[in-house]
Amino acid sequence: MIVLVINAGSSSLKFQLYEMEDESVLAKGKVERIGMESAILTYEPEGKQDVREVSEILEHTTAIRKVLDMLVHPVHGVLESAQQIDAVGHRVVHGGESFSNSALVNEEVKQEIKRLFDLAPLHNPAHMLGIQAVEANMPNVPQAVVFDTAFHQTMPPVTYLYPIPMVLYKKHKIRRYGFHGTSHAYVSERAAAFLGRPLRELKLVTCHIGNGASCTAVMDGRSYDTSMGMTPLEGLMMGTRSGDIDPAIVPFTMGKEDLTLSEVNSMLNKHSGLLAISGIGSDMREIDEARQTGDRNAALAFDMYEYRLRKCIGAYAAAMNGLDAIVFTAGVGENSASLRAAVCRNLSFLGLELDEAANDRRGSDERAITTPGSRVQVLVIPTNEELVIARDTYRLILDRNDVN
Repeated sequence: MIVLVINAGSSSLKFQLYEMEDESVLAKGKVERIGMESAILTYEPEGKQDVREVSEILEHTTAIRKVLDMLVHPVHGVLESAQQIDAVGHRVVHGGESFSNSALVNEEVKQEIKRLFDLAPLHNPAHMLGIQAVEANMPNVPQAVVFDTAFHQTMPPVTYLYPIPMVLYKKHKIRRYGFHGTSHAYVSERAAAFLGRPLRELKLVTCHIGNGASCTAVMDGRSYDTSMGMTPLEGLMMGTRSGDIDPAIVPFTMGKEDLTLSEVNSMLNKHSGLLAISGIGSDMREIDEARQTGDRNAALAFDMYEYRLRKCIGAYAAAMNGLDAIVFTAGVGENSASLRAAVCRNLSFLGLELDEAANDRRGSDERAITTPGSRVQVLVIPTNEELVIARDTYRLILDRNDVN
């Protein structure tokens, strides 16, 4: 079975094409600047030369058509016909309380995704554009949706409810939902396999640290707590997001600076975090380099970032009454040896012993970066959210076929 995985943004679209028999990637790429005359299609076919094209792509339907044309291109293509694609899987950020698992797309599912637009106004509408674009280009191909929030639907009320009037939860479903669920689910399963222990016997803190960042307490194989909340703004300090702050800062700042709700929301989401403190940018690599040359603001940004991450890990160890392993994943988590080292050195009270050589070694392999005698293991595991989407889509199609 061949599955096309799509992650649609408001002006971008990422894709990967899988042969599910061996889970190999046949091709991958992205379309950027959708809506502009100078949109960019980047295409990477397995075993063939990469392609980069600049052309007018004004909406997602055209973007999907461009992708399909490239997949069957006589020189660069990896398929003889688009009809070889058996199913399409989509990433959808917010599933609310409606979806605790992935689902095949039908009218009811689409209406529910639309109903949740208010909870993810930057993401869910874009994902719906991707679904509709596939329908326009491939009307007879089944589609599935895989939700970032689904993994966290196992959280108990003690962790997902906020201490605010209960009527706000009952009327508007204001609660913690959590995100990056496909990544946290994938790396927790890989961690259990790496350690050679059943996942249900482990207490893990999985750290998805990229431009957006979240930690999850995984206990008994399920999400028990996670740092992002009703939206991805809550929790850790991130590239451009503030993470946790005193909520009174919002009305105070609006009054002092004469800001609108939209402006303060933009400040917290796009102009805070590493960018705001360092004055350099949101890229941890640039900040790390600058702090090592004596830049005080960069050093402060790094230290604040590390402190808040470490504090979250410690809180989750307490919440689970124990900790077997910490998992680092995503762009910063997989590649910043200095951040991992700082976190680990400051968690030595847990009996954690860092293996400096293993931590400093570059590579995309799964590995432990602690010594064999460390009471808490620390692992680096590259995430693969696209593979999770492909697997769920494949499973749903097989289940549907079995029923029929």
